[in-house]
Amino acid sequence: MDQTMKLLPEGEQPDRKAESYGFDALTDAELLSIIIRTGTREETCLELCRQILKKLGGSIAGLAEANLKDLRRLHGIGRVKALQIMCITELSRRLWKGRSEASLDFVTPERIYQHYREDFRHKKQEVVLLLSLDAKCRLLEEEEISKGTITASLISPREIFLRGLKANAVSLILLHNHPSGDPTPSAQDLLVTKKLSELGKMMQLPLMDHIILGDTNYCSMKEAGYL
Repeated sequence: MDQTMKLLPEGEQPDRKAESYGFDALTDAELLSIIIRTGTREETCLELCRQILKKLGGSIAGLAEANLKDLRRLHGIGRVKALQIMCITELSRRLWKGRSEASLDFVTPERIYQHYREDFRHKKQEVVLLLSLDAKCRLLEEEEISKGTITASLISPREIFLRGLKANAVSLILLHNHPSGDPTPSAQDLLVTKKLSELGKMMQLPLMDHIILGDTNYCSMKEAGYL
């Protein structure tokens, strides 16, 4: 039979500890154990959670980078526990995004970065997102237009402007991530930005910014003087 937290001394049970001292008093493993609830025949739930975090890099951040297959490979983690953990990471991402949404200003690159960084930071490949804005810089449409290395062959200017026109956009913003974590624009990034900027001026549908998201920072083409 799986060992549960109830087998721990009462003072060491994470749920009791949370009730007495608050959730901020719990370790990462203790927080996770309240969700997981059961361990294995060999170890308590808390011991299992410590092993999970250790195998995912030693911190809670490793959960965000894991997928269902990664989790199912871990000893003591079956389908249900893997789904529980994935739900935790997705809820965390949505909470982060939701907090910034109410005050989001699409004119400010910093706020755009804060709003989207959790969506992008753990992706293993480049993803390109098109934001179509109205006259007050409010979001009309958000569309993924490409996956993979950003090149002229993957990003069709025709498709970008057709989507912007279909959304009745007044201006556009392009977002993409660098999985390396370094948002420094490549030569291809600069080439695509220049091309789209020139076409946008001709079509009276300007590219307001192209923002590259890294792991802990970003590069705004507008702020950097490329637009």
